[in-house]
Amino acid sequence: MTEAALLPLAVAVPLLGAALLAVAGRTLPRTGCDVLATASATAEVVCLALLWPHSRHLATADLGGWPARLGIVLVADPIGAGLALLVAVLVLAVVVYSWRYFDEPAGEHAGAFPALILLFEAGMAGFALTGDLFNAFVFFELMGAAAYALTGYRIEDPRPLHGALAFGIVTSFAAYCSLFGIGMLYARTGELNLARLGLRLSSHPADVLTVVAFALICTALLVKAAAVPFHFWLPDAHAVAPTPVCMLMSGVMVELGVYGVGRVYWTVFSGPGGIPPHAFRTAFTALGVLTALLGALMCWQQRHLKRLLAFSTVSHVGLFLIGVALLTPSGVTGTAVYVAAHGCVKAALFALTGVLLDRYGSVDEHGLHGRARELRLVGVLFLTGALALAGLPPFGTGLGKALGEDAAGHWRPWLLPAVFVTASAVTGAAALRAGLRVFFGTGPVPHSRPGEEETTGEGEEPEIRSPERSLPLPMTVVPAVLLALAALIGCLPAVAAALSRAASVFTDPARYAATVLAGPGTPSAAASTPAAGWTVAGVLLGLLSTVLAAALATAAVHHRGPSPSTRHWLVRAVRTLRRLHSGHLGDYLAWLALGLAALCAALVTQI
Repeated sequence: MTEAALLPLAVAVPLLGAALLAVAGRTLPRTGCDVLATASATAEVVCLALLWPHSRHLATADLGGWPARLGIVLVADPIGAGLALLVAVLVLAVVVYSWRYFDEPAGEHAGAFPALILLFEAGMAGFALTGDLFNAFVFFELMGAAAYALTGYRIEDPRPLHGALAFGIVTSFAAYCSLFGIGMLYARTGELNLARLGLRLSSHPADVLTVVAFALICTALLVKAAAVPFHFWLPDAHAVAPTPVCMLMSGVMVELGVYGVGRVYWTVFSGPGGIPPHAFRTAFTALGVLTALLGALMCWQQRHLKRLLAFSTVSHVGLFLIGVALLTPSGVTGTAVYVAAHGCVKAALFALTGVLLDRYGSVDEHGLHGRARELRLVGVLFLTGALALAGLPPFGTGLGKALGEDAAGHWRPWLLPAVFVTASAVTGAAALRAGLRVFFGTGPVPHSRPGEEETTGEGEEPEIRSPERSLPLPMTVVPAVLLALAALIGCLPAVAAALSRAASVFTDPARYAATVLAGPGTPSAAASTPAAGWTVAGVLLGLLSTVLAAALATAAVHHRGPSPSTRHWLVRAVRTLRRLHSGHLGDYLAWLALGLAALCAALVTQI
């Protein structure tokens, strides 16, 4: 099958599956809905697996018979197609994991959850594969609409509804900002096609309008990516969303925001009339460092396991932003490997947390101390995921981290590699600490600190209705397979080599424009492919972050001394950061506006 057929199918298959489930779910039994959803998700994996080899030289499909210069075009470069494939794999994992996760009777709503999941998949795949800026916005909003509905899926509990409402309003505000930016670009260039936008913008001098348009477009992307200070919605949404939804939001949705920043910059704003490379590099590297460190600090402070994993996602998004901000193929290679493995690991950790919610109706690290001792296999898998999060070789997270550290070290020796080590060590340590306490009862029962009650995770609504049932097999098999995939990404040299070649294509805007506008097969200059494999330094830094994570976790679970005085400066600083995550919608919108203003100022002062 040709890429001209595969590209539209990559969006059409999940949309068709969602429509069939919405209609047939009213009459099909629960098993029938599961079979239909699994078949649709499997067909999407097959479609994208067939498409990925075609994307090595950029695959395009003109929709409606219109050429790219006049109509809408889908474009599959190796990074975009690979990210869409990751989406498909995680959606299939979520569908299988959810076979027995919700006890819903057959009838009107039996197919609602899988239909929303497939709709979510269609938005994410379309965003990764579109070559048109306005259609990227449309797919992004389709993705968002499905995510809001999935976050508030348990309508019998007011907390998911509150989380979904805050999520929807914050991201909708950012979407309006993005739409304004798109309108500004259209007014200047008369184009929406990404390739033609880049060519037209190159004929204009860089000015404040260009910077503001870029910042406005990036606002929606950075909100979805949960970069600081655009991140406040993420932990609140993860705390109340169904666990399978968290697997997708942390596993791949936030990464799409980072991808969007890189795609928009390289194809539209990297030319003479766009954002100077030094301005982009400085601003987004600073943003990445802030996101990585603040996310790690807040991750360490959590005892609500879903919030802990959510802040871990925030921290890793910072590392991904650093990799993209380097503006080098090696930086993009490291980020691509890291994203692929991190998506599998984070989805697995959320799936294992869902087991605790299934068994005990709680995700509170302190309240569950030692209660899950009988779940030995689940505990071993959780600790394995925590070590992978810390960057343990040979997991793909360790390889992506090593490649990112090497690329970052060429620009800021010691400083940026230290950020990678610190962020991965602290987030891995937080997950290790929780796993040791919950599954193995290690150390004394921890005491609560003042002001923690609102984030404990006690009193969560169980996501099943028969806690006495045996644990469904998919709830342990799916995370085990995902962790195995993360290990394979780090162990198979062909994966890293393919992503290295993909990074060379991704960072070549001239080749992208020539292929989209002139058609596949357009000759282009040979691009250098960065090395992508384990090095001695990479292994040593991976072991260092893992040892640090183990040491921090061990010290935390065995700590018996008095808590630091509330007057201690560090305690006061941490409590201030916790108060900023107030759950108040007005506060979150104010931080979003402040972040947009700061991004504009950082870029304008450097043009």
